[in-house]
Amino acid sequence: MTLKIDIDTGSGIAPFEQLRSRIAEQARTGALPVGYRLPTVRGFAEELGLAANTVAKAYRALEADGVIETRGRNGTFIASASDAAARELATAAQGFADRARRLGVTRDAARSAAEDALRAVYGD
Repeated sequence: MTLKIDIDTGSGIAPFEQLRSRIAEQARTGALPVGYRLPTVRGFAEELGLAANTVAKAYRALEADGVIETRGRNGTFIASASDAAARELATAAQGFADRARRLGVTRDAARSAAEDALRAVYGD
């Protein structure tokens, strides 16, 4: 499988956004399968005729959206939707826990508030 991305330099859409949206679309449709290793930032920038910062910005946005994941020196890969959801959930839970602590509420009060919110959304 080869990653095929064309950047339209005459478009009114920024190159990083074109790159971000095309990779996201290909990941969503399965054209880029889960686990597919993306090119390095520098290599891809060279291949596309873009600045390395442009590709890096697209990769950062894709990672923030859970579309890709960076595994250190091993590279950057298409992430599974369930992995992305789990990471986003963990981030939200950590934010809630941090906020509850800053508010000075007890663990039991925070847990109760979370349960109330879940019941309101999911029902019981």
